[in-house]
Parts: sequence; C-alpha cells; structure tokens
Amino acid sequence: MGKPQIMQQNILNQVLNDIDQFNLNDPNKEIDELGTEHAKEFLYGKRMSNCLHDFMLAPPAELQIAARAQHIGRWLSLRSDYPEGRAGYLKWRSDLGKKHAELCAEIMRKHNLDETLIDATASLLRKEKLKRNPLTQALEDVICLVFLKYYFVEFANKHAQEKVISIVQKTWAKMSEQGQQAALALDLSDEALSLVKQALA
Repeated sequence: MGKPQIMQQNILNQVLNDIDQFNLNDPNKEIDELGTEHAKEFLYGKRMSNCLHDFMLAPPAELQIAARAQHIGRWLSLRSDYPEGRAGYLKWRSDLGKKHAELCAEIMRKHNLDETLIDATASLLRKEKLKRNPLTQALEDVICLVFLKYYFVEFANKHAQEKVISIVQKTWAKMSEQGQQAALALDLSDEALSLVKQALA
C-alpha cells in the first residue's frame, strides 16, 4: 500500500462535515454535558474528534476521518439483528466495521480522494493490524478514552459490578501505554475512578 496523499484542510473539513450530516439522520438522541440534545452518533463523532486532538498532535487525515466515522450509520445495524451470545456479538461488530468503512469510502470518493487514502481509512475502521499499525492503535485508544469519559458511568449503572470490572480490564488490555496514561489523567467521577482502580488492582 502506498503512502496516503496529503489532504487540503478545506477538503478534510468537507469530508468531516459530510460524515456529520449523515450521522444527523440518527433517530436516537442523546443529551450532552450542557443539556443540549443531539443525534446520538453525531455527538459521538464530535466527541471522538475532540478526544483525538487531545490525544495526538496533528493526527493524519485518515485518522481524523476514521475517528469521526467510527460510528457512521451505526443505527442501521442493530445488535438485535444478530444471534445472542459472543459469536453473534463478534459477527455484529465485524459487520459494523465493514459497514462504517463502506459508508465512509462513499463520502471520500464523492470528494475525489485518492484510493490509497480511502483504503487506509477503511483499514482503520475495520480495526486491521491492531497493536501493529500505530494509527489503528491510536484509534482504539481514542475509542476507549471516549467510552471511559462519556459512557462508562451510564454503562456501569446498568450492569453488575463484576461485569463492569471485566469490561474495564478488557478495555485496558486494548490500549497502548500512552492510551492508559491518558485514561488515568481523565477527570472521572469518584464512582468511575473507584471501579477503574478495582479493575486494575
């Protein structure tokens, strides 16, 4: 695979905006920290981008696009469409990654972007070469950080403590050392921090 092209900032902004416009179609709603309602995956995409820029100085275009498109069209493929159990869950997650990559590629091609850049972005969204590709690992780190910062407390309130601790341990194992250090620096609630510490003990 060749080296992805350098994108002009205005084109990058247009791609990110098109991803946002797609995600505004999400019928599910979520309230942000200021009490404003948003389409759920639109808000998630914005949180991913903000967290990425906090985590990495000047991330490359393919990583910026993949972060914003991490959940593009997620509402179109429901977990309930797949069998219960781990096998069904893994199949759902794998198909989601492929769907996100396809939807993102369609947007990028609309802007006549280089196929090398499109392929690199799609590879990130499919989580290929985790632990071996630094950009795939960076995307995974940001996904974990966004979960811990914005969604962890709600998740913890819905599940037994044993399951929550197990999820934190699995999340931690996916992260790089840099990602783990960033996670420990998050401004977590006392409840969330206590659960994280128990998981890491």
